[in-house]
Amino acid sequence: MPKQAISATPNDQPWDWNLPKLFIKRCREKGSKTKISDSTGISLSGHDLLIRTLVVKRILTRMLAPDEKCVGVLLPPTVPGAVTNFALTLGNRVAVNLNYTVSDSIINSCVEQAGIRRIITSSRAIEKFGLKPKAEMIFLEDLKEKAIVADKVAAVLIAKVLPQFMVNRSLKLNQRTQEDLLTYIFTSGSTGNPKGVPLTMLNVASNIQGFDRFIRVLEKDNFLGVLPFFHSFGFTVTLWGAMTLPSSACYHFNPLEPRQIGKLVEANKTTVVLGTPTFVRTYARRIEPEQFKTVEVVVVGAEKMPLELFDIFEKQFGVRPIEGYGATETSPVACVNLPPSRATTPDPKAGVREGSVGRPIPGVTVRVVSLDDGAILETNQSGMIQISGPNIMSGYLGQPELSAKVLKDGWYITGDLGYIDDDGFVFVTGRQSRFSKIGGEMVPHIQIEEAITQFVGDNEGQISVAVTSVPDEKKGERLIVLHTEISKTPAEIMKALSELGLPNLFIPSQDSFIQVDAIPILGTGKLDLRGLQQMAKDLAK
Repeated sequence: MPKQAISATPNDQPWDWNLPKLFIKRCREKGSKTKISDSTGISLSGHDLLIRTLVVKRILTRMLAPDEKCVGVLLPPTVPGAVTNFALTLGNRVAVNLNYTVSDSIINSCVEQAGIRRIITSSRAIEKFGLKPKAEMIFLEDLKEKAIVADKVAAVLIAKVLPQFMVNRSLKLNQRTQEDLLTYIFTSGSTGNPKGVPLTMLNVASNIQGFDRFIRVLEKDNFLGVLPFFHSFGFTVTLWGAMTLPSSACYHFNPLEPRQIGKLVEANKTTVVLGTPTFVRTYARRIEPEQFKTVEVVVVGAEKMPLELFDIFEKQFGVRPIEGYGATETSPVACVNLPPSRATTPDPKAGVREGSVGRPIPGVTVRVVSLDDGAILETNQSGMIQISGPNIMSGYLGQPELSAKVLKDGWYITGDLGYIDDDGFVFVTGRQSRFSKIGGEMVPHIQIEEAITQFVGDNEGQISVAVTSVPDEKKGERLIVLHTEISKTPAEIMKALSELGLPNLFIPSQDSFIQVDAIPILGTGKLDLRGLQQMAKDLAK
């Protein structure tokens, strides 16, 4: 008899959700050994990381108002960026890492939604990003002058001398709860308005520990941290995960600089690399095999991994990447394949099924339901993927109606289509929602359509422009704009989109504009999304 399309990995241990306690514990355990470093040359032992974090925490406590809960962070993945996040959390604040690749208007929307009054950044970062957020800036360079002797003495005592129970009492860590808000991660909505995803201590801790129970993170492991902290994967795994597990991490601010990354991996004997297929392809082309000789685990997500890229990467470096799956709303990891190098079974490849995104991590359940009536489907039948577990967000910040659309009876409705095979491996086959994942970034089709229509006119209420996507070997997907006869050229439209403040990833290339006789429309008057995508596949070069 066919099985229902439900896959789950039970959790056999309680979640250790108090991340500040875990961070302090791991830093003290690491002691004089390196815990964190970056490509700028900063390298800190466990003790030094904790001391620096506690000093910054005390300075910020004096600077910030008691009721100033959410504090913005506008820093790339570096040691200072990590220290800032930890200092805010130890000070019982909510660090909100802001996306420095978007326009001022989008950042300001995030600032307003989260009630952010001040943003911690650096003068160098502000100059490089060219941003002018509507909030007061606190520059890291200015904090050095504000440190007093008492800050350093207290930090050293906590880092090296006091027993753990006194540390917990002095920092009021025993007053924390698993439902305490850890961060907001902002993700773009279909209308272009960023949605704030609240992630609690339990959300993130269960995700880290579930991931760990699959991958088996070791004391010798060093994580490559190139994913920005405003992405949930970077925030959960390479920031909090690497620092609350026995491992260490090294950071670089640009994931597409293979020469610097190769040197960083070689110098730190990095063993775990996390990224997107776009990043992995760049590394396979530009990094020398000798530089990646210590790498044991490569996990990719955020976009579909082309099958030939598995072979290319393995031929270059001798390690085969594995795929995982999740969303910001799932903290983010939901499923992952088991790397053969960490398998404990007689057959090390039993936990991997290429083409799939793996099985659910411990504590997480995945099911597939019918698009018609919501009934749970049988294995190998395609439908809507839904996820439940301690990693699921409570709902979008200030958007109850939108939250109700994606959360139902404890299940997160992903908007992704797929199936579960007889062995519990999850396969993602398509996406119902109107987004593309380009280079790991979520790109909303509707926002681009509205911006183009605003520029070219609405053609008397008729749909004259529609945005879809087609597969792309380099970036996962490529935007395609199908349009009827319009008065503007692709070059003019691209310029207008740029002037409207859309990120470069949101701007289709000039050869991606295709004129058609009519846009596919359903009988209801809505866009025929399947017909639209098929037309794009047929016409795109």
